[in-house]
Parts: sequence; C-alpha cells; structure tokens
Amino acid sequence: MIQNFSVLLSPTPRGARLARLLATEQLRSWGLPLDPARLIVAELANNAATHGRVPGRNFRLLLYVVGGTLRIEVTDTRGDRLPHRRAADEGAEGGRGLALVAALADRWGGRPGPAAPQDGVGRSHPPGRAVTGT
Repeated sequence: MIQNFSVLLSPTPRGARLARLLATEQLRSWGLPLDPARLIVAELANNAATHGRVPGRNFRLLLYVVGGTLRIEVTDTRGDRLPHRRAADEGAEGGRGLALVAALADRWGGRPGPAAPQDGVGRSHPPGRAVTGT
C-alpha cells in the first residue's frame, strides 16, 4: 500500500515551521516514528524557505511510504542550482542543515524538480529542485 501527503507552503520561516508541524501530524496518523523524519523535514523546509526562495512561489512538501520506506521530498522553485553539502566555518550559525540531513537519513540527494509545479492558483512555475531523504 502506498501512502502519500503533499502540500504547498509559503517560502517563509512560518511555512517551514508549518511543514514540520504538518509532517509530524501526518507521521502520527500513519503510525510512523516521528524522529528522525520531522527533523529532516525541518531542515529541508528551512533550506527551501531560506535558500530556495523565489518571491511569489511556494515550496512543496511530499511524504510518501512505499514498502515500509518513508520518502521525504521538499521541492523549491530555484532551478538554477542544486543544493549541496558544504563545510560550515567554525563558529558560523548556519551551513550545517544538509550535513544533518545526511547524518539522519539513510540516503539523501538533490535533483531537478518537476517541470511545472502548481502554486495552488493554477499558475505554473519554472523547473525547481528537489531534495529528498529516505
């Protein structure tokens, strides 16, 4: 049986926080463990809101379970470059998000996103990028 959940959210700190809360409730309703999945969602959603933000365009959170594997996908609308892990400077406040995702997920990666994600009002956007954790 395949279970899935998808939602469009604003690329803001509030949208990132809502992604984590919605994912937590969805995981709870499916009877799945909350951690580390909600931590992965929090990092990916924050990355989409901070680095993948294009004004007026939403990011998508997609959760689905196939054969006992939970896949977490966050797609933003920045198609010009894929996210990559980088070494954070010592003492820096940021730059560790994807390193956390890599440490918490069994696998992770980035890829070009869907060709025309909908923003909920019927308008489509240019290709974006997706970051996934499984």
